[in-house]
Amino acid sequence: MEAQIFIAPGYGNSGPNHWQTLWQKENPEFIRIEQKDWFLPVAEEWIASIEKQVASFKENTIIVAHSLACIALALWSQQTKLSIKGALLIAPPDTESPEFPHEIKGFSQIPNNPLPFKSIVVSSTNDEYCHIHRAESFARNWGSKFINVGAKGHINANSDIYNWPEGRLYLNEIV
Repeated sequence: MEAQIFIAPGYGNSGPNHWQTLWQKENPEFIRIEQKDWFLPVAEEWIASIEKQVASFKENTIIVAHSLACIALALWSQQTKLSIKGALLIAPPDTESPEFPHEIKGFSQIPNNPLPFKSIVVSSTNDEYCHIHRAESFARNWGSKFINVGAKGHINANSDIYNWPEGRLYLNEIV
């Protein structure tokens, strides 16, 4: 049975030039997890959206999360009874940092428990939302494989990675 891939964008959604959007254009079977409010995110709402989507496909699900969606997914994993096959967690932000925007609600308690599914955390040495050592700590706490991709910023449309073929290789490790 082939896995169902969900795309989980972070704050602001993923625009037309973001690798997540490009992956969806290349793979119409990939489903985006939509959020009620992309610009005033509330953790409980984002977690509920993940729960709703995963409930429709059950265990053979893989989630490709970017930025704030990584933290939402980690929070979801601590309270759901559902299970997924795995997750690719790209550029998780440090929501516990004092510099993190205060208008983003409910994401400040980053789980330190292992995720109950196979996972890979991918981070950059110059991500403005998370120091590389902090991202590596998330991976260690979550029981995830950690990949440092060098200086690629927040691994988004501004990173000059287009459809990010390197990321597809990491996804294949989970599929």
